[in-house]
Amino acid sequence: MKHKLVVTFSLLFLSFFSNQLLAKELWAKIWKPALGNKQIPIWPDGKMPNPVDKIKPESVKIRTDQLVAGKPWLDISDVSRPTMTIYPPKTKNLKTAIIVFPGGGFNGLAIDIEGTEICSWLTSKGVTCVLLKYRVPDSGPAWHNDCNCHIHPKAPTALQDAQRTIGLLRLNANKWHIDKNKIGVIGFSAGGYMVAQMSSSFNKRVYDPIDDADKESIRPDFAIALYPGHMQEDKYPGQFILNNNIHFTKDSPPTLLLQAENDPVDSIDNSLLYYVGLKNAGVPVEMHLYAEGGHGFGLRQTKFPITKWPLLVERWLYTINIFK
Repeated sequence: MKHKLVVTFSLLFLSFFSNQLLAKELWAKIWKPALGNKQIPIWPDGKMPNPVDKIKPESVKIRTDQLVAGKPWLDISDVSRPTMTIYPPKTKNLKTAIIVFPGGGFNGLAIDIEGTEICSWLTSKGVTCVLLKYRVPDSGPAWHNDCNCHIHPKAPTALQDAQRTIGLLRLNANKWHIDKNKIGVIGFSAGGYMVAQMSSSFNKRVYDPIDDADKESIRPDFAIALYPGHMQEDKYPGQFILNNNIHFTKDSPPTLLLQAENDPVDSIDNSLLYYVGLKNAGVPVEMHLYAEGGHGFGLRQTKFPITKWPLLVERWLYTINIFK
């Protein structure tokens, strides 16, 4: 009997130990910012709208198959618990905040090349950078090879996360030392489409309000989109028609667009449609197109002039009186 109890206890201990190791292993795969920068959940427990029913563990993969400027990059998959990470300015605080939407085709997040590396640049200029780890997959339109079309999700969870984040920023503006009237957005590829959504979906939230953060304005004060995707209406393939989910108005924020004409992932028509849509609405918009540069270059320097784009953004922010 004593021997049986010992065996049973040993099995229970091994089971507990194995579960602890598994939990640590799964947690190790969850992306975490560098020490000193804390991830903040953007939804209170039990209040997140449209949670994923079948949760796969979040994972981080080092992508060596598509080097950028000769270097690999980090790709996050299966994000089901969105967070924001606030990076405070490293120089004189300009009281400006910019929310960063990494790209990834709504199937993943290029969290360093279009996330943390962007924040390093912005904070060096005195900007508070807010990196949004939004929900993927099923958080936005995705390309489906079987029907050669975009598949739209049942709920726009990425937009929900983005709207919630800007509300939290405005609610905590004094605490985080920012001007609530100087909050902008920057996005890349699929993140560029999110910038367009934020610039046209600010009159109403796409979820039911839950607290004071959801009483704040969700209109960005300015917007920056690099090689944006999903801007074409897929119901009419091959035609120059703006995505039916994007409705720019005269109140859409001033915008800067940038893309390479040889982009092999998102056609240059995406930026052109974006530009025309804003221009027709009477919104100040500046667009820079380059012959070469490809897609997904982020901040990494190459031989192509397009990779000097941060200087254009900085000068533009002066012209619209965000930087003074």
